[in-house]
Amino acid sequence: MNEIKILSGLASWKLKEDICKHLGVAPCALEVSRFKDNEIRIQIKENIRGCDVFIVQSTHPPAENLLELLLLIDAAKRASAKRITTIIPYFGYARQDRKDRPRVPISAKLIANLVQTAGTDRVLTIDLHSDQIQGFFDIPLDNIYAFPVFKEHLGALDSNLFSVVSPDVGGTNRARAFAKRLGDLPLALVDKRRPAPNMSEIMHIIGMVENKNLIIVDDMIDTGGTIFFASQRLKERGARAIWVCATHAILSGDAVNLLEEAPIDRVIVTDTIPIPEHKKIRKIEILPVSGLIAEAILRIHEEKSISALFI
Repeated sequence: MNEIKILSGLASWKLKEDICKHLGVAPCALEVSRFKDNEIRIQIKENIRGCDVFIVQSTHPPAENLLELLLLIDAAKRASAKRITTIIPYFGYARQDRKDRPRVPISAKLIANLVQTAGTDRVLTIDLHSDQIQGFFDIPLDNIYAFPVFKEHLGALDSNLFSVVSPDVGGTNRARAFAKRLGDLPLALVDKRRPAPNMSEIMHIIGMVENKNLIIVDDMIDTGGTIFFASQRLKERGARAIWVCATHAILSGDAVNLLEEAPIDRVIVTDTIPIPEHKKIRKIEILPVSGLIAEAILRIHEEKSISALFI
């Protein structure tokens, strides 16, 4: 049999439908509802025995998104799916990937354990916050990158006019890879300190940014504080236009207002996390990742290389 069946929870419902359009398949019939006491109820409404099942669900807050994912995996396993691939476009709790303070959990490892225990056979993510999370899984994990989506949108850029900026030391490899794919652009670095969670202090700018159009590259925008303060400091150093490219638009708290007030011309993100209408400000451009995920699904289904997508 080995048909492709694609399911999702409510968090990634539209993304699932867009993926199915690219693949030319109908979404698997599924009911996600609630009992009177608000418990989540999942029922797959068609036969998936012997099928290649792909479950799409980002695990951003609220925690019900994660619980929906676990219940979907369990339902597919008990329905005798041949193989279950869990696609987590945005992997929540990824920033809690180490024990950096006394008496704290390694939450990313716990989430990895939960996903595996639920019964998935492999995992696909997009732009994980840190590469070490791949080692938290004892099953195959493919971490794909949104570079092709941004590159198609931006095209090749002139290295005399543009530079790529990493907003912190940890994102240097990501920014370097991004710069290479956009035409070997120069690289600059923001030296950032975090005195507390969701707080950042910009200390130094390393690299040439004066009279350059800058592209700040990050995996996510959460509160927007890092982008806000970095863009201000870059403007003080003589930057021309400032663009931001970030895969995951969490946009929590006062993030939208900070982006509005910041000296930023464009904020380019993807739809790994659905963005509410009231947060779709003029500066924000949303790029679809459904085509990228659809191609990855086909390659997994046909046992072809995923990494070939990014050569």
